[in-house]
Amino acid sequence: MQRRDFLQVCGTATAGMMLTGISGLAMSPADLATNELFVLVFLRGGADGLQLVAPVNDRHYFADREQQLRVTDQGDNMGLILKNGLGTVDFRLHPAAAPLKELYDANQLAIIHACGLKNGTRSHFDAQDMIEKGIQHKQNITEGWLARYLNTLPNKTNFSAIAAGAAMPLSLWGAPTAVSVNGLGDFALQADGHFNNLIRQAYSDQSVLGRTALQTFYTIDLLQKKIPRRGNGEAVPYRPEGNGAYMEDDFGKSLKNIAQLIKLNLGLHVATVDYGGWDTHEYQAYRFPGLVKSLSQNLHAFYNDLHKYHGRLTVLVMSEFGRRLKGNKSNGTDHGYGNAMFALGGNVNGGRMYGQWKGLETENLDNGVDLSVTTDYRNILQELLSKRLRAGEHLPYILPSYNAETPLNFLL
Repeated sequence: MQRRDFLQVCGTATAGMMLTGISGLAMSPADLATNELFVLVFLRGGADGLQLVAPVNDRHYFADREQQLRVTDQGDNMGLILKNGLGTVDFRLHPAAAPLKELYDANQLAIIHACGLKNGTRSHFDAQDMIEKGIQHKQNITEGWLARYLNTLPNKTNFSAIAAGAAMPLSLWGAPTAVSVNGLGDFALQADGHFNNLIRQAYSDQSVLGRTALQTFYTIDLLQKKIPRRGNGEAVPYRPEGNGAYMEDDFGKSLKNIAQLIKLNLGLHVATVDYGGWDTHEYQAYRFPGLVKSLSQNLHAFYNDLHKYHGRLTVLVMSEFGRRLKGNKSNGTDHGYGNAMFALGGNVNGGRMYGQWKGLETENLDNGVDLSVTTDYRNILQELLSKRLRAGEHLPYILPSYNAETPLNFLL
């Protein structure tokens, strides 16, 4: 076995450890500087915020979008009415988002519209790179904004930061203890007892790789001891609380894994989830409802499952950019600019929309084609970091070169 293959064999990613060094073995969850739980859901590909949260009575929306790509105030595509919108605009959720509407009506969900990265890029790579680093323009920065936040905490556990999936997102690059978990059942050495012992003996030195391996072994062992098991050693299947009905897709399984890890009391503080497939250049009318259904039902299930944690939990849903106002010739939409974000949690000032809405008149669009960004995404991150994560004096380090704006007050 090659040493460089070790982490893949283990079925876990410790990229943060490799980038910043080892910070010691696991500490008690009580050592964390904050008792908050933060979950970042990233909609990869550029979700269409104008179909997800639609201004149905805007005449330009009605005139410029094909019927199959817009939400309406009546008929088959009739959207779900949102109270406390922006101005006189009749904003409605996509009809497949009924579970999110329930959370919004219960004042647990807030929507921020016309927000995003204020530099006009429509490149997936560039937009994701900058947003996950917490910056506005390309800079010589390698760490993600969440990693920088975690680096300010005096004590961390092996499970302080979890990425649900096979890869570590850029937002966690540089985190001292960040682990990628694709599935709790797979979080183990895939080898028999004899081979397992040989692997552990091979990585007993004090090199960076050896210490990373020690941290990995410790993390695996800790999780395996925490998972409830039957008398024969078989893991007990996880049962969600609060009638949480997760879908059996990757997004649902990722959220379910995070919920289970939270309940195992391993010291989880920050978690990230990637939900891809939102790059709808083609056949958007066919693809989009299924994406929205999964987003809505799984977030609803996750929130109900964690009903005992609402006072500590904040979920932020974002994408790298939105889609264009007008559709393309492939029955889809191309890369846009401004978008909608969601905030969910017991300390969210929900049941309201936030932001500044200029409208969809050509003169108010970015380059005459896209929804303009009126709220810098970092304004949203700053409020989260200040009010829920208690980052305080570390904000200039976490969000470099950002001049603070007036908070939206979407958080209590």
